[in-house]
Amino acid sequence: MEATATTDISDRGTILETLPIAVITLDANDVVVDANAAAESLLGQSRALLRVTPLREIIAADNPLFGLIATARHQQISVVEYDLALGGPRFDAAHMAVEIAPMAERPDHVVVALLNRGIEHRISQQQMGRDAARSVRAMAGMLAHEVKNPLSGIRGAAQLLEAKLNGADLQLAELIREETDRIVALINRMEMFTDDRAPRLEAVNIHEVLDRVRRLAQHGVAAKIDFQMHFDPSLPPVNGNRDMLIQAFFNLVRNAAEACPAEGGMITLTTSYQTGLRLGNRAGSWRYNRCVTVTVEDNGSGIPTHLQARLFDPFVSEKPGGKGLGLALVAKIVQDHAGIIEFTSELGKTQFSIMLPLHEEQRPRKAGSAP
Repeated sequence: MEATATTDISDRGTILETLPIAVITLDANDVVVDANAAAESLLGQSRALLRVTPLREIIAADNPLFGLIATARHQQISVVEYDLALGGPRFDAAHMAVEIAPMAERPDHVVVALLNRGIEHRISQQQMGRDAARSVRAMAGMLAHEVKNPLSGIRGAAQLLEAKLNGADLQLAELIREETDRIVALINRMEMFTDDRAPRLEAVNIHEVLDRVRRLAQHGVAAKIDFQMHFDPSLPPVNGNRDMLIQAFFNLVRNAAEACPAEGGMITLTTSYQTGLRLGNRAGSWRYNRCVTVTVEDNGSGIPTHLQARLFDPFVSEKPGGKGLGLALVAKIVQDHAGIIEFTSELGKTQFSIMLPLHEEQRPRKAGSAP
């Protein structure tokens, strides 16, 4: 018997059901006509319910997706967008790769394929934090070696000139010495990045750390900011260095306070469990059953889009007088704790989330080792 080259319609349906890409069909009014299993999972609704639901009831009506759908429908062309943020009343915000194509056999119908890029986006942020920590460490070592020693000579020469000058010339020599001291102080702050030794980690109550950070901030940088604390009191200790964690979270809270509006500023600190997350250490990586997630949220103006891709890089700052080292230091501390840092930002809501392993799971046992 000759093998046939044709594919049965039922086979096509089976293939569509096994795809990890969410596929939906829309009619002329953007009502869902059909959807595969991946679309059910992504949109969080059964196929029967999806089939009678306008897409605008699932995804926000002002989302750029609908402009892409209209273009594909009216111009009868395929449209592709590789990174589109989707969200709505029944759909949590997510980064998607979207492809839309018109259906030749059904006028004004289009097929929309959605691929969730959320995991890719998270990995990108995590890698960005790791790369930033490495680049700051290399830069700090170079500056300490190549710049700090010559600055000592410049400062000494300026001091000798001060003893022989007066008037405007004396002021100029003083300015040289003061600016030299300022540069040395900056390099000294950066030298903390050159310490590649593993920090001493122990059981740390993360709520005591956050309460200390809040009290420090309220007596200084966040004196006019309201704080909300949403803590899970059942959380066990994290595996951390208390002083380093205070420094990291204080940097985040300080940035949040500076971003908050002058009136009605709010910072929210939240702790929760995170399950099934793979974290790594200097020797390798393993899967923790549980870790702690700490979120620092503010209601400020958000992080400018053009800064987000290099947010953890050194000297990246638009704040007046900002050195751009605060978030770079946070990234290094998180890396030293075998943790992960992520952020999301939009107008009125910026969140930084740090995931830290629990103390009880600090080291996996090697295969074949004695109990």
